[in-house]
Amino acid sequence: MIKASNIEKFYGELQVLKGVNLHIRKKEVVSVVGASGAGKTTLLQILGTLDTQSNRKDGQLMINGVDITSLSEKELARFRNENIGFIFQFHQLLPEFTALENILIPALIKKTPKAVAEKRALELLEFLGLNHRVHHKPSELSGGEQQRVAVARALINNPAVILADEPSGNLDSESADKLHQLFFRLRDEFGQTFIIVTHNEELAAMADRTLTMVDGQITD
Repeated sequence: MIKASNIEKFYGELQVLKGVNLHIRKKEVVSVVGASGAGKTTLLQILGTLDTQSNRKDGQLMINGVDITSLSEKELARFRNENIGFIFQFHQLLPEFTALENILIPALIKKTPKAVAEKRALELLEFLGLNHRVHHKPSELSGGEQQRVAVARALINNPAVILADEPSGNLDSESADKLHQLFFRLRDEFGQTFIIVTHNEELAAMADRTLTMVDGQITD
């Protein structure tokens, strides 16, 4: 599913990633742990094509069989929209839009017919237990509900992989536990692949594999 070789990242003279190698298999739930500043979020941003590695000629990034370094900016944007879903610590929902409208955004960017996209979004809302919140705006939702709407938005285009950055970091323990269980349910029912950056020890322990980052490198 994802194969990264010798990924490096510099910000000026500061080297944040120091030759990272990893291989993620389809339908795996992989957690990435480590101290703040170890490079976890930077790695996730590069895997999600939101940022680029510094050594494009010497490092390789393959996602779902596609060589990411060979894509133009336009091709990369389309690939990201169709193949990668994102879940962040803060839900990043647009406050003026309803739950349904927020979920639809990636599908409309993909130019999915609105009727088809709405049907899919409503199915996801029902699956996530939010069919009674379709027309509610983010301010009218609880923290757990907001994050589930963000999960539905990440799933709307049926991406090959979901990248999550501290997805439960802003939730109470009960909502966090429900979200963690949801990830594995999605993997089992929809075949989703997850890479999750987390400081939550319980979530990390639940994963199929845990990768530890230390000083810009994966140590295990």
